[in-house]
Amino acid sequence: MVTLIENSLNLETYLSLREAVGWKKLSDEQAKKAIDNCLYNVVAYDDDKPVAMGRIVGDGAVICYVQDLIVLPEYQGMKIGSKIVENLTKYVTDIKEDGTEMMFCLMCAKGREKFYEGLGFTARPTENLGPGMIRYIK
Repeated sequence: MVTLIENSLNLETYLSLREAVGWKKLSDEQAKKAIDNCLYNVVAYDDDKPVAMGRIVGDGAVICYVQDLIVLPEYQGMKIGSKIVENLTKYVTDIKEDGTEMMFCLMCAKGREKFYEGLGFTARPTENLGPGMIRYIK
């Protein structure tokens, strides 16, 4: 049975999950800072084995981002990613100031748009929103 544990992400888990899905290698210092500076994280465990994780970054008032949603390939299609996003969404909903609106954003991997659309996110660009953009600083 898969269990979600809040704010349990550690360096070893973060780096091993990133490596398992072929994401860019981070230094230990980068990864530790990323974990320490996120607003919230959740890890999915199959017994004691970490199989998925997601993080929230942002200012916690105007905008939050889903960051690093990872599900091990052999656990994809089991609704674990959806459960993590639901958990992340609840966190953002709970911290939102009453009477306000918070932007909840993400940048998804190519081909994953339908997954996020099914969870209530809107693919950009739209009539009113431009495309998301990125710049890598080396």
